[in-house]
Amino acid sequence: MLGALAAISAAMAVAAGAFGAHGAAGPQEAEWLRTGGIYQLIHAVAALAIMGVARGPAIMLLVGGAIFAVTLYAMALGAPKWLGAVTPIGGTLLIGGWLWAAWLFWRG
Repeated sequence: MLGALAAISAAMAVAAGAFGAHGAAGPQEAEWLRTGGIYQLIHAVAALAIMGVARGPAIMLLVGGAIFAVTLYAMALGAPKWLGAVTPIGGTLLIGGWLWAAWLFWRG
């Protein structure tokens, strides 16, 4: 199940990046789609890479990546700009997921 969610997340990131490159309303919207797509894709792949040995951090990376990216996607598609205040919650989860993974790998 986790692998399927990570793969769907990666597909969503590619779609957002493609839309940002070809269909965004303006340069700010294109940048939000690009940034969200990059972060979401990187963390989907990272979750796939570590899900067998660090399931908790993998989940945290997927959730953080989704919150981070989806808030940017929503603003790019016309949602209120205050939604940008939610984006750092996703970023904080991403940092936490990486630190949790580091701790687990450090312990061996």
